Amino acid sequence: MSQQSNAAVDAAIAAYRRGEPILVHDAADREGETDLIYPAHAVDADAVARLRNDAGGLICVALSDAVAEAWSLPFMQEQLDHPAAADHELAYDERSSFSLTVNHRDSFTGITDADRALTISRLGESARAPDTLEFAADFRAPGHVHLLRAAPELLGDRQGHTELAVALAIAADQPPAAVVCEMLDDETGEALSPADARAYADRNGFAYVEGADLIARLA
Repeated sequence: MSQQSNAAVDAAIAAYRRGEPILVHDAADREGETDLIYPAHAVDADAVARLRNDAGGLICVALSDAVAEAWSLPFMQEQLDHPAAADHELAYDERSSFSLTVNHRDSFTGITDADRALTISRLGESARAPDTLEFAADFRAPGHVHLLRAAPELLGDRQGHTELAVALAIAADQPPAAVVCEMLDDETGEALSPADARAYADRNGFAYVEGADLIARLA
């Protein structure tokens, strides 16, 4: 890795440890998207507002395989008994990471910034010691926060934003639960370009890192 790439990874890990948002571009030959990523436990209503206004994609919580296993969280595709779930081919990967959608039981509708922040932050806090949580006692499904289950070996198995975010969390010595949301472009109707995502990061003082650099360091 170059000195510049190492510095970008160091900055991303340090920012994540402080609870700050990070921008991570996966790869041009994969989704080709940049996600805005937060530590789940650090998310508040203002963070949810930024995710939906500045990013605009789907607000999800990526969980490590061990946390998902402790909470008996399945892959959604394996649970659906419907023709639409068959032959679920993806152009960018072999499978989807989607699991359940949930709300915290103390939320109301589940969709407001405050409600989603409650659900997300409690997921992040609970991921510190997942074996101590009776998941169904605190969360209900379906809900408004999408859960993603990371591959068991993380970047050694799969190199999506789910695994990149969880690997970043672990490198920062934080709970393996991270919020990910795609950065979208209002003008093109497509994903925000890496150049524009980097410019957004620079304007806001956020860390930006390429997925390839995280993989080189953390895989």
